[in-house]
Amino acid sequence: MAEGIVTPERATRREWIGLCVLSIACLIYSMDLSVLFLAMPAIVADLDPSAAQLLWINDIYGFMVAGFLVTMGTLGDRIGRRRVLLIGAFSFGVASAFAAFSSTAGQLIVARALLGVAGATIAPSTLSLIVNLFRDEAERNRAIGIWGTAFALGGLVGPLIGGVLLQYFEWGSVFLINIPVMMVLLAVAPFLLPEYRNEEAGRLDLASVALSLATVLPVIYGVKHMAADGFQLSQLLYIAVGVMVGTAFVRRQKLLADPLIDLALFRIPAFTASLMVNLAGVFFVFGVFLFQNLFLQLVLGLSPLEAALWSIPSAFVFTVMSFQAYRFTNRFGPVRTVISGLLVNAVGTASMAMAAYAENLLGILGSSMIIGLGFVPVVLTTTGLIVGTAPPERAGSASAISETGAEFGGALGIALLGSLATLVYRMTMKGEDLSGLTDAQAQAVSATLAGAVETAQAITDPAAAAWLETAKAGFSLGFAVCCMVATVTLVLLAVIAAKVYARAHIDDDALAPQH
Repeated sequence: MAEGIVTPERATRREWIGLCVLSIACLIYSMDLSVLFLAMPAIVADLDPSAAQLLWINDIYGFMVAGFLVTMGTLGDRIGRRRVLLIGAFSFGVASAFAAFSSTAGQLIVARALLGVAGATIAPSTLSLIVNLFRDEAERNRAIGIWGTAFALGGLVGPLIGGVLLQYFEWGSVFLINIPVMMVLLAVAPFLLPEYRNEEAGRLDLASVALSLATVLPVIYGVKHMAADGFQLSQLLYIAVGVMVGTAFVRRQKLLADPLIDLALFRIPAFTASLMVNLAGVFFVFGVFLFQNLFLQLVLGLSPLEAALWSIPSAFVFTVMSFQAYRFTNRFGPVRTVISGLLVNAVGTASMAMAAYAENLLGILGSSMIIGLGFVPVVLTTTGLIVGTAPPERAGSASAISETGAEFGGALGIALLGSLATLVYRMTMKGEDLSGLTDAQAQAVSATLAGAVETAQAITDPAAAAWLETAKAGFSLGFAVCCMVATVTLVLLAVIAAKVYARAHIDDDALAPQH
């Protein structure tokens, strides 16, 4: 071995057990984003929430997570990442009990909000602690893959676990299951996880915390409601307010000796390029997979259960790739993995566009598996680059920025691609003869395919719904157009990312793990 080269210390069984504990905590955090889907009918029957309260019960957890990620990630750098994780785990358990035994809709909303604030400690703390646990780059890539798998599985198994619990217990059981997991984390974390904090960090700037919340929350709120309700001017107002406050937030960070977000991170080419690639990858996958689920049910007429069963192969590919992505990164290097993954992803979206236009079930499912082959290595590798290229004392902040970017990417993907597909659908339906329908029915048919399918089911004479085939073709065309936009953008992104990495003299030899 050449003199002066230090071989990173290899992880022991203790570090891998610690990773398992962190991954289970991540699974619970991710699961809480989707576990309520099946419990909502029981909650409605028991608590009788208003329409607005029902919306907040569903959304407040995700909003609070997105709003507090940056604060909690930076707080971990200042007072200790393990300490923040333990405080968050304890708070998550208490809030889960509060949610489980809520007797009114208002109490459940407050409990879900507290769960979101506590949950915001988990993602950045666990990811930054992985940086401390695994000094060897190859092992760290594998650990991040396992961490990413926990997040993916949380979203997949949330409804499944919720369904099993609801079969035998009250709706509060979907929250009570969190408590024993958090108790285990509290018991073993002090022995398995190292503490790390930036000894030179200053005090947390509370004004910056307030500004960060006032930046993220309005933007996320506006974008998510654009996706759910269609484009409205009021949503742009929320987004504009968030952008204006965000401008003030950035200016304040430039003036502070100890900013909430160190803007110098964005001057690291590998950090910024990887963050943009990560965000774009999530943007397109969330949008495309939303269309896929709607396509299977509304265009092909599958039941929700049938659609879920047909989606198992692609979910399997995503899960396997999450475990195996580190092999690609370690063998080919992070830069080649990212560029190649983007191109494979582009092949998948191009194939998806053709399958959607042809309304071919096997083509759709095969394309989604190709997307998984490209997407998973890209997202996990860029996540590793984001936290790996940041200074160690800023790993918590870098992790939080990565997670916040993913939140924005997913919300924007659903909203903007959804708006584009809706525009194509409405243009397709513009010249269709709907004279046999009432004004309300015609408006519903012209607005969305879901409205067209529901209207067709209400009509006793199937021959009178001849426009339904045009509606399905319009949705399929909109789906195909969005996939082609994704294809072109992903190819351009691969070219740009390659140039950025090269211009910054970032190559696979420089970033390759030392063995």
